[in-house]
Amino acid sequence: MNKRLWLLTGMLYALPVLGQNQPTDPRMAAGCGPAATQFRVKVDKAKHEIVPPEAGKSLVYVIVQEQPHPGEALYIGNITTRVGADGKWVGANYGESYVSFALDAGEHRVCTDWQSIQKSKKKLGDAADLTAEPGKTYYFRLELVSGAPVNGTNGSSVFPAPELKLKAVDGSAGMMLVSKTGQSRWEVKK
Repeated sequence: MNKRLWLLTGMLYALPVLGQNQPTDPRMAAGCGPAATQFRVKVDKAKHEIVPPEAGKSLVYVIVQEQPHPGEALYIGNITTRVGADGKWVGANYGESYVSFALDAGEHRVCTDWQSIQKSKKKLGDAADLTAEPGKTYYFRLELVSGAPVNGTNGSSVFPAPELKLKAVDGSAGMMLVSKTGQSRWEVKK
């Protein structure tokens, strides 16, 4: 009987600890999925599909557009970017391509980041809030902006860090971007 009482008392003390919220990963709270997940991506450059959303859902396109600066000596292109929504990965792009995914109506967070083995590149990403309505299609342009060289203090060229910028675009601009890029087909690396 004494052992049961000790066990019950221990369980009662543990309940408040179990109910506490675990610390939140800010990247997942912004919409990204787990940092360790890696994707393998192929692009079908002939596919430029705009499809209507499923009944009761909205559809989101994330289209990558690379923006080298004029006169740029170092151009970074054809990178793999991961696309997340509400803390889960929903796809990946490679180079200038697009991925689409369905969402339920309501408030969402869309995130994208650079899949890389380099620590400095892993930190690059952007996110946006989205209030999705059923039957609507939303388009986001993800720009990879490589920096043009600037003169350093000692006269040598300095290359600013590249940036990823996620921006909502209207339907016409989104359809135009889809028409210029290929559709991504992705799978999680094992």
